Amino acid sequence: MGTLLSRQACQARLESDEGMSLAEFLYPALQAYDFLHLYQHHGCRVQLGGTDQMGNIMSGYDLVTKVTGEEVFGITVPLITSTTGDKLGKSAGNAVWLNRDRTSPFELYQFFVRQQDRTVGRYLKLFTFLPLAEIDHTMEMHTKEPEKWGPQKRLAAEVTKLVHGQEGLESAKRCTKALYHNSLESLETMSDQELQELFREAPFTELLLEPGMTVLDLCRKAKAIPDGPRGYQMITNGGVSINYIRETNAEAVLIVGQHILKSGISLLKIGKKNFYIIKWLQF
Repeated sequence: MGTLLSRQACQARLESDEGMSLAEFLYPALQAYDFLHLYQHHGCRVQLGGTDQMGNIMSGYDLVTKVTGEEVFGITVPLITSTTGDKLGKSAGNAVWLNRDRTSPFELYQFFVRQQDRTVGRYLKLFTFLPLAEIDHTMEMHTKEPEKWGPQKRLAAEVTKLVHGQEGLESAKRCTKALYHNSLESLETMSDQELQELFREAPFTELLLEPGMTVLDLCRKAKAIPDGPRGYQMITNGGVSINYIRETNAEAVLIVGQHILKSGISLLKIGKKNFYIIKWLQF
């Protein structure tokens, strides 16, 4: 208790308006016992963490050495922060995961391609195996042609390929072209998994193509527009796009190759941000 209360970080929190919860106060002790358990059962002698974990690691070091008399070690590394300088991690709600189910190749690629100039050079050294001379050359070229975002694209490509392989990198590039460059060719070659990763919040609907089905029928079956005149007007007023092509004729019959891609997919967009993925059955 005395050791925890004497720490400056703890004192600052206790004196602040929001205070400090019991769970936060006891966390260093719990992490210390975690280190002890890992040492006793798995022979773990080194604990690695960000610089913000220094106090917790020190608690573990003190406990293990006092209980066992053996020497253990703690290593801290600088935190990786977001473009706004905020901490990246689970507790901050902005973690970047290596698991594809949590962070897709596209999302990983986009995270690194959006890095600012002040961080991209350091990240190239931290997260890639590129020779330092090549990194220096890349940054030098960037000063001459900053509009090309050369270091950011190279960083994103190297990290995505390292984590997800060449296939993952190609997937990220297809998704990027489909979303940001309205590339029908890229959209047509995307797998169902890539579509669901790219449009995570988009409803994924399977429909049976019926003869004479219209744009209005598609929107209503996908439950993308309200029933009645209001939904009809959303189309005629230009609020509906199919495969990046705006449709204002609600009675237009769906055409294969235009409204329905060769892959049997239609990407329906309502307004600016609402996407619906249609998978056509028996196509």
